[in-house]
Amino acid sequence: MKALVFDGQLNVREVERPRPGPEEALIQVSLAGLCGTDLEILKGYSGFRGIPGHEFVGRVVECEEAKWVGKRVVGEINVSCGDCDLCLWGLGRHCPKRTVMGIVKRDGAFAEYVVLPTINLHEVPESIPDEAAVFIEPLAAAAEILDQVTIHPRMRIAVLGDGRLGLLVAQVLEHARAQVTLFGKHPWKLDLAQSWGINAYGMADEYIRNRRFPMVIEATGSPSGLEAAFRLVAPRGTIVMKSTFHGLAQFDTAQLVVDEINLLGSRCGTFPRAIDLLARGAVKVDQLVSKTFPLADALAAFEYLKRGSPLKVLLQP
Repeated sequence: MKALVFDGQLNVREVERPRPGPEEALIQVSLAGLCGTDLEILKGYSGFRGIPGHEFVGRVVECEEAKWVGKRVVGEINVSCGDCDLCLWGLGRHCPKRTVMGIVKRDGAFAEYVVLPTINLHEVPESIPDEAAVFIEPLAAAAEILDQVTIHPRMRIAVLGDGRLGLLVAQVLEHARAQVTLFGKHPWKLDLAQSWGINAYGMADEYIRNRRFPMVIEATGSPSGLEAAFRLVAPRGTIVMKSTFHGLAQFDTAQLVVDEINLLGSRCGTFPRAIDLLARGAVKVDQLVSKTFPLADALAAFEYLKRGSPLKVLLQP
């Protein structure tokens, strides 16, 4: 099969098609999405080598469980052992033995086929087209915030970052009836958020001065985002950090202590909630697709993502 392989360099080449084992499914990839984590992998994040890609939608073509064959599916990216204490406590995504599709010791979806355990699969309703289904994984990550903190109606929340994740987070929180203010640096992306009824401002805007929010969501994808979040959070407020990147972030630990700030990491989320949000039209994703490239042009897709400031870039095997 054709696949995009990272072994220190990115190359599209022919590799052996994977074979599903017991309780696994072979999935033919229909669409896969590039994200900031994929760019960070090229810089050394997680030390990954293999086929990247963790946002996808596809169709099962081979599986011992006949009920899955032919189903259009998405897949949760963490593959856990199922036996350790964390798995037994329902925290399989934090399993110390886990592999993570396209990120940690498991080939991902930038290929014609990918293999995942059937326990990781979720069938996609026919009402959700492929171009929307490919957003289920990042939308689940955006909605994870709702399971970690209590969001009160009209609660004032700042979202830092006007990229793909920031725009999804802002919509999820707006749907949860929070009073959301999005901060970013790309006027056209801020205009898009405003067209959805979300307050949006530039980071250099006068509005940002002397503003303090009880909750700040950091989704900039940059080490500098955490420092910006500390400038916006109110005493005894909460910062939820969504960004992952290769390298270290710096912030004033004295402010963390003196202002009694809660700093919370937030990663993957549950797929059923994301599927429900898309099925009900509660979150808009059609305007987030900037361009679709054939898998054969995957190198050009990465250059396009790095060169400008697009939103979602897709690969189509």
